[in-house]
Amino acid sequence: MDRNSTVLVTGGAGFIGGHLMRALRAKDVEVRVFDNLYRADPVVVQEIRSTKGVTLVEGDVRYRAAVQRAMVGADYVVHLASIAINKSVVDPEESVEVNMVGSDNVYAAAAEAGVRRLVFASTASVYGDPDTLPMSEDGPLKPQTPYCISKLASEHLLQFYGRTRGLDWNILRFFNVYGPGQRTDAYYTTVILTFIERLLAGESPTIDGSGEQSMDFVHVRDIARAIVLALESEQSKTICNIGTGEQTSIADLARLLIDAVGVDVEPKFRPRDVLVTRRAADTRRAAEVLGFRPEVGVKEGLGEVVADVVAGRG
Repeated sequence: MDRNSTVLVTGGAGFIGGHLMRALRAKDVEVRVFDNLYRADPVVVQEIRSTKGVTLVEGDVRYRAAVQRAMVGADYVVHLASIAINKSVVDPEESVEVNMVGSDNVYAAAAEAGVRRLVFASTASVYGDPDTLPMSEDGPLKPQTPYCISKLASEHLLQFYGRTRGLDWNILRFFNVYGPGQRTDAYYTTVILTFIERLLAGESPTIDGSGEQSMDFVHVRDIARAIVLALESEQSKTICNIGTGEQTSIADLARLLIDAVGVDVEPKFRPRDVLVTRRAADTRRAAEVLGFRPEVGVKEGLGEVVADVVAGRG
């Protein structure tokens, strides 16, 4: 990408979008954020409106004409817009409309406009509960919710546009994204903020079962960097996991946060049957294809989240 490039980011006024905007501006490219502002982060919206080289186009991916207008002059596209996993269970119809119809509108408009490359933000949730770890891009796909199903369908739809319309693409499957500014209702990482709030109140974090269930926490700055690498990579038409390859159990998470907050408490374990799931990304393809390796360790990243929460309290 050069200074004359314009990158259109759908759903760019949220948590990941804000960090991506900063990463793209560091490359000195023009950024055009397309967002309906329904779940936008007000802080990110304000930053978009006050940042040179960034424009905000209010619109919804469900309306093709609006997408086509926003696409005019775009050289690259990052498709982040989607309905969250928890909301998709409550309202499957909206999830299908936004995540599948919206994706089709974005892909068709991008192909029509002749963009150089489109990067699609998919999810590790397309794997479901893995049979083996680490989770490989070539492993079994068992999506369980309308969100996961629609994300996988959107992957296949993008590949269709690649075959039939010549649209160049890369697909990134994000693992458990966290970092400063994350939403309090984030499905997989809300446990971080819940634990922090309890610790700041001097209370012990409460863990269901033994705390063996684990996640692959990947910092949002690493996510933004991976997207930029996927836009610029010499290789395309690839699907890459974006994670750290490391498991962090809920019990380990609690102890890391206790240290980060600096309180003298111990986690409490609530005996009950829980479904023990584990996640860890196979990151070899991302390293080979994109040159991506995570730079922010979990301990450092959690410390940033704690500092952000404390600063937000004023």
